[in-house]
Amino acid sequence: MFYGIAVISIVTFIIFGIDKRKAVKHQRRIPESTLLSLTFLGGTIGALLGMLIFRHKISKRSFLLKFGLIVLIQAVFMYYLSDFLNLIW
Repeated sequence: MFYGIAVISIVTFIIFGIDKRKAVKHQRRIPESTLLSLTFLGGTIGALLGMLIFRHKISKRSFLLKFGLIVLIQAVFMYYLSDFLNLIW
């Protein structure tokens, strides 16, 4: 599971970098839905690093709200998953 999250985070980080480059060059962009989907599927760390390192999507309030909602959903999921696993063990 750790390797899967690491891979999706790396892919997400690269996609954020590609989208930033396309934004600077005024080329066709990667849809926000793709960026958010990758984040939701486990690329949260890569997305956060991509946002900070590339200075990408950090001033777009609607994107940040959606990103925050995804992080909140993941935190709640992890909380209940850990609670469930403690119950089983």
